[in-house]
Amino acid sequence: MTITPIDQAYRANGTSGRRPVLEARGLTKYFPVHLRRGGRQVVHAVEDATLALPESGITAVVGESGSGKSTLARLLAQLITPTSGAVLLDGAPAPTRRRYARQVQLVLQDPFSSLNPVHNVRYHLARPLRMHGLASRERRRGSTGPDGSDLDRRIADLLDRVALTPADQFADKYPHELSGGQRQRVAIARALAVRPRVLLADEPVSMLDVSIRLGVLNLLGALRDRDGLSILYVTHDIASARYLADVIAVMYAGQVIESGPAAQVTDAPAHPYTQLLLSAAPDPDRAQPPSLAGRGAPPNLIRPPSGCRFHPRCPHAMTVCAAERPAAIEVAPGHSSACWLHTPGLTPAQSRPLPGTRGPGGPGGSGGSGRDTDNEALRAPGPTPGTQGPGEEK
Repeated sequence: MTITPIDQAYRANGTSGRRPVLEARGLTKYFPVHLRRGGRQVVHAVEDATLALPESGITAVVGESGSGKSTLARLLAQLITPTSGAVLLDGAPAPTRRRYARQVQLVLQDPFSSLNPVHNVRYHLARPLRMHGLASRERRRGSTGPDGSDLDRRIADLLDRVALTPADQFADKYPHELSGGQRQRVAIARALAVRPRVLLADEPVSMLDVSIRLGVLNLLGALRDRDGLSILYVTHDIASARYLADVIAVMYAGQVIESGPAAQVTDAPAHPYTQLLLSAAPDPDRAQPPSLAGRGAPPNLIRPPSGCRFHPRCPHAMTVCAAERPAAIEVAPGHSSACWLHTPGLTPAQSRPLPGTRGPGGPGGSGGSGRDTDNEALRAPGPTPGTQGPGEEK
């Protein structure tokens, strides 16, 4: 079963009627774990994830630590091999590694670790140009060919695209001479060197000071608007996802549980976990302290819970939640949620609240399904409609 059917992913990303640049279809990744006594189990890192990245669009993947966001990004970058499922580029199976890297690039979370400290900025930007045949391996100043002044021009253009100007002041600097935001801009410039069509940004601002995060987010937005890049923005900060992204996909315990237009997902969350994320997000317009209705901790992905993986923490869990995995239900145009609360036709036995959950008479109450009450609770908005993420108007 696919959590988000591919046609819903097209609509959620605003790509109805045209094919996306990059697709994940039913991607699954299990990591083997070898036990001391000789046994062997697997970590269910990503399970049956389907996603579509359109041209000139930003799709945010949001979730807490350990939800599988970074693993999904690495699967899309072809850095790790999926256990099952497929990665499609322009609707066809992904090509060879070098050809694929020309089209899809990954920006890692920590720029200080991803940049070699013994080489300067010029080296980091020249290397991908040379490896992919976009510049000669020799560098002779004053040359008119691709190997002298042309290489310098390409490097200067890359630095200008990420707002590191004047270029000659940054090209000969080493990573330790740059600020965190400048290092991340160099990492983005290196990814742009091969002129990719897709940029996978794995938590690109989480290592940066709050004061400089907005500049990097605005840079990613400019790359979408100006260059038509398709961008996957991986983050645990749903407020920044609302500010930057066109579409938000929420992951929990390795599964995509909700996806839709960014404003709709944040203003009218359809899944209890998304509502929990929003209640924990800072909101300067919130008059009252956040109400965190969820309980417990993320599950053990070696032995994940049966049925819906969020049911041990869900305040609205019903009997069916522990027994069967929910299918994605379209709750609004392009907005889907994998939650039994949105599934019609449940029997009284299936909709009976689990012990300890919010029933009609309080926790563990009985006497009716309580599904109407639960659905009203899920319709409560997250951040105030119309508010943006960090800093300024989108």
